[in-house]
Amino acid sequence: MFLRNLLLRTLLRNNKLHNFAPAVHYQYHHYGGYDNRDNGKYIPIALFSAVLVESTGTERKERQRPPKAEQEPETIVEPGLKRPDLPTYTADEVSKHDNLSSFWVTYKHGVYDVTSFLPSHPGGEQILNAAGLSIEPFWNVYGMHKTQEVFKLLESYRIGNLHDDDVVDHSDDELWVKEPFRDKRLIVKTAKPFNAEIPPKYQIEHFDTPNELFYVRQHMPVPELDAATHTLRVDVVDGTTTTTHLTLEELGQFETVTVRAALMCAGNRRSEMHKVKPVKGLSWQGGAISNAVWTGVRLRDVLLHCGVSEENTEGKHVILTGADIDATGESFSTSIPLAQALDGALLATHMNGAALPPDHGRPLRALVPGAPAVRSVKWLVSITVSEKESSSHWHQKDYRAFNPSKTWEDADFATAPPVYSLPVTSVICDPQDGDTVTVKDGFIEVKGYAYSGGGAKVMRVDLSVDGGRRWAEAALRCDPAPPRHHYSWALWNARIPVPRVDQVDIWVKATDSNFNTQPENFDDIWNIRGILGNAYHKIKVNLKH
Repeated sequence: MFLRNLLLRTLLRNNKLHNFAPAVHYQYHHYGGYDNRDNGKYIPIALFSAVLVESTGTERKERQRPPKAEQEPETIVEPGLKRPDLPTYTADEVSKHDNLSSFWVTYKHGVYDVTSFLPSHPGGEQILNAAGLSIEPFWNVYGMHKTQEVFKLLESYRIGNLHDDDVVDHSDDELWVKEPFRDKRLIVKTAKPFNAEIPPKYQIEHFDTPNELFYVRQHMPVPELDAATHTLRVDVVDGTTTTTHLTLEELGQFETVTVRAALMCAGNRRSEMHKVKPVKGLSWQGGAISNAVWTGVRLRDVLLHCGVSEENTEGKHVILTGADIDATGESFSTSIPLAQALDGALLATHMNGAALPPDHGRPLRALVPGAPAVRSVKWLVSITVSEKESSSHWHQKDYRAFNPSKTWEDADFATAPPVYSLPVTSVICDPQDGDTVTVKDGFIEVKGYAYSGGGAKVMRVDLSVDGGRRWAEAALRCDPAPPRHHYSWALWNARIPVPRVDQVDIWVKATDSNFNTQPENFDDIWNIRGILGNAYHKIKVNLKH
């Protein structure tokens, strides 16, 4: 069933089927045949690929919340329940509302008119592909939609019920049944797709994070690939297209290299930015970063072998495509500038001396050290060098930087710069916020990590317990790689003198080899996607003298 569905979605994406919006709806609701009547109209099938969101703050005029003491207990919303007070529509009737003037979707028994929501959709035009269809199969893939905030927003657009004959249990078992085993110590953020961070105590326990504890960021189900038969396709587009296919064995002709590098999600520490004003995305604490030793071959060597000129990199991009696919059959893809691809990037097959685990790209992944982890595409199947960036949603409509005043309504993703590097950051891992710490001889011990992107090296970590009036310098444990080619994190520890009080706030900030340091507060770096959150890390602890 899953393979058949993927085949159909691929045909759709390649414009091979016509008049398919009602037909797909019929297939989902009846698991039956397909109506191929051709009236010249093509509507592709896809999903709300970005999280269905209510406009942040100024979007939808930010609802005024009463003081906490006056707030009523929160009502739990279960979307898609049948409502006797609303009219009933068939799937065929819903499928006719597939345009900008009238845009309907369904979820379980619910029918929703989301026409007015279209301009504020953070995924831009991607939402248009869901016209007249059920969003439930896609939400089974993108589990981050299933939150109370999203459910409440969806129900605010409710206009009716879907006819009983057209309601189907969209089981997602076939999508997720072969997911790999995960270590129970990971802090799970979403189960489907699986996203989990490493607990802080394990971050500082190992300089190189054990594979089973390395944080996991997935967008779709983990694909099954056979290392023995896996082939990488490399297309070099320069007037004409030159194609090269390389097996893993053939990649062995290139020099094997090893790089120690941390990978960090651009949304690491998003939960702290959310406290300033709500943002959209996984609510990472400080655990969306881990460190490892990666082994493979230089992407540079492979590209030069395939005909790329290192003398002509201006305006050229390297598109990296993985084998993981979404509910529409679209593969995960992003891109980096060619100059960046020629400077330190790897095609990795091993992690900490072992073959890549399934969650981390087995059998082949890109490693773009110093960049947001999203650029290090896993389960790599193809590379394209051209003058065009990746056209995928994940590249065009995400992981781009905006100033704090931008909202989902006025943010122009097309003109916003893609994020190809990461700012300097640091986090306190021990103690944790709210812990009680025993004071010994007037001192407390504090431990954590620091990291900077773009090949910069962490040069100093400073801590304060008096609001920044005085600072104590931490001892660092660093990889010996020099600045500009330093991609590892640093672990640090410090003994800090504390006053004889019951409670203190601990602040930490790091400075890198470019002498960039962290901003004090999140207010000035807030952005709608909650990325690049690198303000001072601040915790409050109780003291036991």
